[in-house]
Amino acid sequence: MTLPLHPVSAVGALADALRRRVLSGEIPPGTTLPEQELSALYGVARPTVREALAVLVHEGLLRRERHRSAQVAEVTAADLDDLMFVRRPLEELTATSLAGRRVAEADAALARMAALPADAPWSEAVAEHMALHQALVVAVGSPRLERLYGMLAAETRLGLVRLRAVYSDRHVLVAEHRDLLDAIGRGPGEAAREAVVAHLDHGWGDH
Repeated sequence: MTLPLHPVSAVGALADALRRRVLSGEIPPGTTLPEQELSALYGVARPTVREALAVLVHEGLLRRERHRSAQVAEVTAADLDDLMFVRRPLEELTATSLAGRRVAEADAALARMAALPADAPWSEAVAEHMALHQALVVAVGSPRLERLYGMLAAETRLGLVRLRAVYSDRHVLVAEHRDLLDAIGRGPGEAAREAVVAHLDHGWGDH
């Protein structure tokens, strides 16, 4: 038995297009996204725009107040410091739980990241980065850890937009994550934990 595949809806296509532009930094934080302008730009009806914006608001990439246009969420240096404060223990728990194991899905995400051409949009590198870390979290096998980590996903992606200039050479990004996966794969737990601490010590607030 085969199940039919349905084409991507206009809402999904528009949400994908806007997501790529936000995560690439093409649409900077704080930018307003008026429905009428987006409707004209993409040639879709305003209800389609409204639904697509609602998708990105739900993901945390946009923020919207009642009776106002949606805005690209702004993650400040203080926000990033706090994000690292909360994210670090979750990443450490993940690494120590997986010490001595290779996670095939994380290795696959790393391979895709390494295969990206030099001129690929930064949003594609962000997507593979998120896939790699998500694969590690899922491999632990804790639904609660997945939920907690998922709550940080939007701000993590927006924070990565700020690091675009830091990783102008994508090989550095790939090398850092290869070192991280190798350290986790080798173990022991303390070495894996130390590798996570080093990996997250970017000083994001400085960028």
